[in-house]
Amino acid sequence: MTDIKFPKGFLWGGATAANQLEGGYQEGGRGLSIADALPGGPDRFKIASSPDFNWEIDSDKYTYPNHVTIDHYHHYQEDIALFAEMGFKVYRFSIAWSRIFPNGDETEPNEAGLRFYDHLIDECLKYNIEPLITISHYELPLNLAKNYGGWKNKQLIDFFERFAKTVIERYGKRVKYFLTFNEINSAAHFPVMSQGLVPSNGATDPKNVFQAWHNQFVASAKAVKIAHEFNPNIQMGCMILYATSYAYNANPVNQLANLQHNQDFNFFCADVQVRGKYPSYTRRYLAEHGLTEADLERTPEELDLLKQYPVDFISFSYYMSSVTEVTGESEETVAGNLMGGVKNPYLQASDWGWQIDPTGLQIALNELYDRYQVPLFIVENGLGAKDVVEADGSIQDDYRIDYLRSHIQAIAGAINDGVDVMGYTPWGCIDLVSASTGQMSKRYGFIYVDLDDEGHGSMARSRKQSFYWYQKVIKSNGTDLD
Repeated sequence: MTDIKFPKGFLWGGATAANQLEGGYQEGGRGLSIADALPGGPDRFKIASSPDFNWEIDSDKYTYPNHVTIDHYHHYQEDIALFAEMGFKVYRFSIAWSRIFPNGDETEPNEAGLRFYDHLIDECLKYNIEPLITISHYELPLNLAKNYGGWKNKQLIDFFERFAKTVIERYGKRVKYFLTFNEINSAAHFPVMSQGLVPSNGATDPKNVFQAWHNQFVASAKAVKIAHEFNPNIQMGCMILYATSYAYNANPVNQLANLQHNQDFNFFCADVQVRGKYPSYTRRYLAEHGLTEADLERTPEELDLLKQYPVDFISFSYYMSSVTEVTGESEETVAGNLMGGVKNPYLQASDWGWQIDPTGLQIALNELYDRYQVPLFIVENGLGAKDVVEADGSIQDDYRIDYLRSHIQAIAGAINDGVDVMGYTPWGCIDLVSASTGQMSKRYGFIYVDLDDEGHGSMARSRKQSFYWYQKVIKSNGTDLD
């Protein structure tokens, strides 16, 4: 790898989401969210995909993991102190919508919920850690999914606008960086988390998914408008799930299919949010789902709003790459991030079948920057693994260090290529509940939390070997990766 220094002011840190670590699910006036209505365990999305799933909460079945998690709600001071000890420059976290508007459709916010995030932000700033706030991260208020049908309903634009305005005006003098919707493009594979759509309220009809996207694009643009008018120094980003994709071989059929897959999955949502308009291939993408542009409820005013208020930067998650193969030449498949797909024979996989491809991150950064020419921020990247606590209490997670080292080297390579990279926040900087499996045993953190998949444990925090390694990485601004 080319020897290069990360730019001065590079934002090293870590990332979490409220529904995966916060707990306190009915404290401080918080309402229920869709995350509270999902079961734990590896079959959670299979259950949510069944026709009879209707967002009902079984109190015995759902007590853990979503309701309790690692109880960051009561441990945030301890946790942020540990982040500061590592040297974090930035901490990405999300606002629980139902903590601010318990049902999502109220006209007045819940002051107790707002105060919690006041304290959280103050705690970050005490240690000179920049907050990076995701406004909506996979936890729509349950009422908006059950009684409004999720994001396919245009009324949610107004509800989100009120939520975003409340958040931005409350925190926007102290917080410089906001993201609108987490992994907005994930709805292409599974719209439950990002759009609140399951089969019982319309997930199987592609028209609903595309309409929900449009409504979110409009809501995102409104949030950008609010932020820029309130404080011009605020930078608003979109957030996509990016999986670098390769054609399985040189067969032109696979090459074309891969180009179109990239357009549809990796670029579509960013094209609208960054370029401010629907891309030229929208007609083809819709047609493949039996739709035309006339099937979507879009007004000239909404399209003009998209054009006027694009985001300032792109943030994205990167965990793996994927392979496009449509000719039937390979039947070997791989799991990963709810997408699955054809196995890449050149890559190793994690304990959960996610293929590890650091080179793909350098490719991703180049592809995104060449296409959009706006700053990029890697806000999720990490290795879910089974950690073992040794007899002396240590956790020797060399595998996590190896994973992160190779991806940081890939970022350095992209910077050397001329890519403008703002920062890097590895996912699950403290152990939390996995979104894809509802498990604690799928651990990502630098900090171990004593809690198992059944919710048993002391919740004590302890430093893994990777904690001290990442501390050194940050202190050296990425030059010491040993």
